[in-house]
Amino acid sequence: MTTAGHDRPPATEEASLVTACGRRIAVRRLRLAPADRPISRVTLDVGRDQGGEPGVWAALTVDEARDLARLLLLHAGPDERGTGPVG
Repeated sequence: MTTAGHDRPPATEEASLVTACGRRIAVRRLRLAPADRPISRVTLDVGRDQGGEPGVWAALTVDEARDLARLLLLHAGPDERGTGPVG
């Protein structure tokens, strides 16, 4: 099994963001290329916090990535409009 290196771009400004608490979240594409069946995932790499605590990562299928995006937008919408619950 090999990793297609060109499918994994560096964590550029376009492929990552830094949260208000200082964690960098990088979004990448991971492609493993076994001979019988290639595997593709969308990865999230949440870096260390400001205190140096280790981050976490997740590898999502295409459907999982879309579901996560939908949930993020669903929850961001009310806050963006100022209609989200307080607390």
